[in-house]
Amino acid sequence: MMRGDEEFADFVRSCSARLTHAAFLLTGDRHQAEDAAQTAFTRTYAAWSRVGRKNPYAYARRVLANHVIDTWRRPIREYATEDVPERERVPDISHVVTDREWLTDALGRLTGRERAVVVLRHFFDLAEQQVADELGVSIGTVKSTNSRALAKLRIDGAALVGR
Repeated sequence: MMRGDEEFADFVRSCSARLTHAAFLLTGDRHQAEDAAQTAFTRTYAAWSRVGRKNPYAYARRVLANHVIDTWRRPIREYATEDVPERERVPDISHVVTDREWLTDALGRLTGRERAVVVLRHFFDLAEQQVADELGVSIGTVKSTNSRALAKLRIDGAALVGR
């Protein structure tokens, strides 16, 4: 292996699951999440000589967020067909699955920016200033977007409890 490749392989092993999970929260689709995480790792590897000694996880997280946001700006065109495939519903077997399903649906109803702010702020536990820096917006935008998004999630949560 080349110098640094083993370090990069260790880095990928240590944070692959968390980065893929974050990508799933951002995209709402397992396959898109895996592709987005792979893209983040590929771009991080390309810059490994610069970021390997600093904070590669922060760099990969930022690459992931930027990549997903770019896909929202330039969505892949899908064309409807006459035949809709049948989807087999898996019965809810526990509250964990129900909560996960609710969260995925609720995040899916947020705008792209709201979803990015909520995931970076609460899943990655970043400070408001760090979220602002990563998304390239002001701290006030992060605060107001986060507030709006959490209000929407509370409404969805109240509807879930009322069922």
